[in-house]
Amino acid sequence: MKTSKTLTTALLAALTLLPAGAQRVRVKTGIEVLKEQHFSLLEGKRVGLITNPTGVDSDLRLTADILHEAPNVQLVALYAPEHGIRGEAHAGERVADLRDPCTGLPVHSLHGKHRKPTPDMLQGVDVLVYDIQDIGCRSYTYVSTLGLAMQAAAECGIEFMVLDRPNPLGGRKVEGGPVEEGFRSFVSQFDIPYLYGLTCGELARLLNGEGMLGARCKLTVVPMQGWTRDMTYADTGLAWVPPSPHIPQPQSALLYPASGIVGELGYLSIGVGYTLPFQLFAAEWIRADELAGRLNALRLPGVTFRPVHFKPFYSTGQGRPMQGVQVHLTDYAAARLTEIQFYVMQEVAALYPDRAVFDHADPSRFDMFDKVCGSDSIRLSFARRNRVDDMLGLWRKGVDAFKDLSKKYYLYP
Repeated sequence: MKTSKTLTTALLAALTLLPAGAQRVRVKTGIEVLKEQHFSLLEGKRVGLITNPTGVDSDLRLTADILHEAPNVQLVALYAPEHGIRGEAHAGERVADLRDPCTGLPVHSLHGKHRKPTPDMLQGVDVLVYDIQDIGCRSYTYVSTLGLAMQAAAECGIEFMVLDRPNPLGGRKVEGGPVEEGFRSFVSQFDIPYLYGLTCGELARLLNGEGMLGARCKLTVVPMQGWTRDMTYADTGLAWVPPSPHIPQPQSALLYPASGIVGELGYLSIGVGYTLPFQLFAAEWIRADELAGRLNALRLPGVTFRPVHFKPFYSTGQGRPMQGVQVHLTDYAAARLTEIQFYVMQEVAALYPDRAVFDHADPSRFDMFDKVCGSDSIRLSFARRNRVDDMLGLWRKGVDAFKDLSKKYYLYP
């Protein structure tokens, strides 16, 4: 009896240490599969690695350190995306070239003077490896870094390898219209929906296969084992490493597309600067219960809005009392994530006509809003009457066609 109780206690203690979902599912990422293959795909090649703190194995060891220590791998250079090779830079901050203090290898910045590797950066590299956890959203700059690095590899005649990782949003969420000519930027580099429903390996296959990069590169994807399209990150059993400072938890990644677009205007607090980044919509002049009531009356699928009161520690509304709503996802599969923020903007304008977003936000911020949307037509259509119906057709344009196109690049059921 004592032994049974001891075993039960030990088992419960062990389970509490595991990430959510680990009892049911264990996904092996690309780096784990590469390790099991004893790095045979890299043997005899000089390797460059694009990575950041999210490039880890199941023991949370950095891919940079793993490849550096592997006896049959010659790692010769590292490449840093936004936020830096070890996560030291803030959003938008330039990343400097440096020498990595842990491996002693040169680190070439891909978020400074150059965002695409130059031929000089790739000198002496036979294969460029990519291992970064992104969040499944077009405006998150790791997607642009991936594509531009593939372009550079093709132009320099070197191989490109993706160590695949989960899409935290799963493989079913496809939302947001295509990028129009004149609106391509580092936050909308390629003509894909705002949420594209692919892993980084699948996206690389699509960009390469559809000629979106110009010349095609010699691409290898090391696929995961155990991942399926219906999984969110919580289902994978993997530990979460923040891909940027304001995505501290998987829930932050789920709600980034629900608020990040309007957040570009700096008009409403979206929880950045508080403990719930991307989960809130608030301002000093909003009455929380009033806005929550209006939004819940819409009965948006899979979403409930809770009244909140808080003071941001920094960013929009720093130190001032704010009221608004927190977004709760009650049925993730049913929720249309990106459309949530547009309904918030609609109801704010209805409740407070003298506070309509595009009438009072700083016009100098419109350019970034449009770049993130991939078009100015979303803003212009919405601003006429502050009604979601006026821009919804444009926002959903091309989504079904992209779903059909992307299926041939799927690696997972």
